[in-house]
Amino acid sequence: MEPGILQAKASRIKLLLFDVDGVLTDGKVLIHDDGTESKAFGIRDGIAMVWAQRAGLKVGFLSARTSPTTPHRAAQLGVTIVQNGTPSKVRAYTRILAGEQLTDEDVAYMGDDVVDLGVLARAGLSAAPADAVTEVLRQVDWVSGANGGQGAARELIETVLKAQDRWDGVLAAYRNE
Repeated sequence: MEPGILQAKASRIKLLLFDVDGVLTDGKVLIHDDGTESKAFGIRDGIAMVWAQRAGLKVGFLSARTSPTTPHRAAQLGVTIVQNGTPSKVRAYTRILAGEQLTDEDVAYMGDDVVDLGVLARAGLSAAPADAVTEVLRQVDWVSGANGGQGAARELIETVLKAQDRWDGVLAAYRNE
């Protein structure tokens, strides 16, 4: 995508919406002997979500897989838009838009697998981590240089904040502490 078109799309974003497994994590789930599970979330992705919210953007998680770790991570980051274990991502996405009074053009969505294709087709800015499946990489507007769970979400957030002239404010908050 041409930089000018990316800039225009990113400048309209009000909601940054992320798939979880394979985007905010590396896609691995550890199942423990007692049946509980764990997965690793990137700290840099998380802090960027905090910055985005401080800058006035909404952040949300949209996952087809039911996982007890997803709402816990969302709560740690102050993320209140969480669809966890939804059988239809498109229906859940439509509910999110209605509840937040947003349009497709207001949303940046990052997904990594074929279950994300329907939402990626609708989002105003569609994105994927570098290690997304080929079908996703062919469809999205923008591909991160980072893999899922390795900074892809952070890179998208920085891209949007910079397009909206909010990045310098994030930096200034730390420089002026």
